[in-house]
Amino acid sequence: MKILIIGASGLVGNNMLKVLSAAGHECVGTYFSYQAKNTVFFDTLNLWNPDNFDLTRFKPQIIVHCGALTHVDYCETHQEESYEQTVLSTKNVIELGRKYLSKLVFISTDYVFDGEKGPYSEDDTVNPISIYGSHKLEAERLILNSGLKNIVLRVTNVYGDEERGKNFVSRIIQQVKDYQHLVLKLPVDQYATPVNAYDIARVSELLIRDDKEGIYNVASTDYMNRVQLALRILGYFPEADYELFPMLTRDLNQPASRPLQGGLKSAKFLSEYPNFVFGTVDDFVKQYQ
Repeated sequence: MKILIIGASGLVGNNMLKVLSAAGHECVGTYFSYQAKNTVFFDTLNLWNPDNFDLTRFKPQIIVHCGALTHVDYCETHQEESYEQTVLSTKNVIELGRKYLSKLVFISTDYVFDGEKGPYSEDDTVNPISIYGSHKLEAERLILNSGLKNIVLRVTNVYGDEERGKNFVSRIIQQVKDYQHLVLKLPVDQYATPVNAYDIARVSELLIRDDKEGIYNVASTDYMNRVQLALRILGYFPEADYELFPMLTRDLNQPASRPLQGGLKSAKFLSEYPNFVFGTVDDFVKQYQ
């Protein structure tokens, strides 16, 4: 299978590239601003950019869209840029899908929910409370209504191995190993379901292999707030030098509203793949002790 992975320099996209390639697919991963290993340039906001990778020659059968602007507070104060990076880029990906008759895989989020009654299943009522969540929902709907075969994967609190180590879990591990003094002001009332990007890629490989369609939540068994997550990580490093200040979300004065009781249930996926075993935060951190 020929698979194009948009945004393969990011956490999810890079794991997609590795897992799908290892599964025997012919994969091309793209980057826009940061060139990770084994990626080629492609600008989803300008399909006619002469520097774009030649898709006409490649003719992807699957397009996995991992590219987006994921800084939630930045999206809130830069709405036009958020729209371009998430919604407009998705419109262009759909255009590519129609041109090459590709199946689409789109990475979404639990931020399409308001966080009042989480964790959520696929059929729960969506009600985003931030610009980021609103734009993700708009992009979801474009994919689902495109007329093309598609899969929408909702994920949240993603961690895992990546070149830049930008995710919350990896960043804390690296700072501790670099003997840095950590000052952590974290919300004690924001709950979610952390998931390893490697598992998201493994789930995707199965769904692509079996030609599945529709919305799937991808979540591990962990359900915790940010303070609990930080303490889970730090518990593996007795030498860690840190100060931790649990705070309420309202006292953090973040520009964007957060779903407090967020997170996702992966019961639908597990009912179809009962032998699949998700990794946990503990499994990941233990590798770096």
